[in-house]
Amino acid sequence: MTQQTTHRCGWVALMGPPNAGKSTLLNALLGQKVTIVTPKPQTTRNQIVGILTDDDAQAIFMDTPGLSQVRGRLSKTMIQAVWQSLGQADVIVLVLDAHLYIRKPEFLERDLAPVAQALAGDERPMAVVVNKVDMFADKSRMLPLLTRLNEMWPRAEIFPVSALRKDGLPELAALLKSLLPEGEDQFPEDQISTAPVRFMAAEIIREKLFLILRQEVPYSVAVDIESWQEDAERGQTVIHALIYVSSPQHKGMVIGKGGATLKQVGIEARKDIQELIEGKVHLELWVKVREQWTEDPAFLRELGLSGETL
Repeated sequence: MTQQTTHRCGWVALMGPPNAGKSTLLNALLGQKVTIVTPKPQTTRNQIVGILTDDDAQAIFMDTPGLSQVRGRLSKTMIQAVWQSLGQADVIVLVLDAHLYIRKPEFLERDLAPVAQALAGDERPMAVVVNKVDMFADKSRMLPLLTRLNEMWPRAEIFPVSALRKDGLPELAALLKSLLPEGEDQFPEDQISTAPVRFMAAEIIREKLFLILRQEVPYSVAVDIESWQEDAERGQTVIHALIYVSSPQHKGMVIGKGGATLKQVGIEARKDIQELIEGKVHLELWVKVREQWTEDPAFLRELGLSGETL
């Protein structure tokens, strides 16, 4: 008799403090970019769903905003997305910055106390991914951290990796698949995300703003795709995007001297969007001031930042 292989499928929540590398980890596991990555914390605002499918399993990842003590309506919306993801997850993956907690072990309790409290008594499978191990040569420095994590989550699998260099990721993927419940695929095998392409294009523009501005401005920046039209005659997609900022000063910084900054954002974003849609793109960017938009619940809903599942 031919032995049948058990097929597994389930939802995996990626959670943890800001700047732990959750987005980098998700992109590396999928082998394709589905969420923005910048050196700044708190760049993920929505619950991004990425899908990893192979012959015997489908893991549906939810990349969530970093858990932090920040204030404001936008921050509350971001945290809501985290807890919604946690509620529907079959497997919980906590991603931590090993380099940070080795240098400053006192931050561990501060950052993880809310998570530990939320997960107390939770019997779902869990993995603690200790990321950024490429940032120090002496791996024995991890021992106190690994010991403490084992004490905090004795049932969890503790798994050191480097998402940036992809060290340990095949083994991590195999572990996560083994923790999934039995079941059939929920998405087509060639689908890698549930995020609409327009949303992903807006995220690409926002990523370029983060990387180019390198100041506090990006935290009060939002991107809305106003129009998306196919120009069959020219063989290109024409995209008009509006960049919202919270003050006239920020508008000037985004535009830059003689429009140089905005032009650079457009050039770099257009390249990535062309790769995303596999076609030519004509991208037009405008900047508009909308004061205190981060505190406007109706506007946050318009931008898809209501905390609802994508």
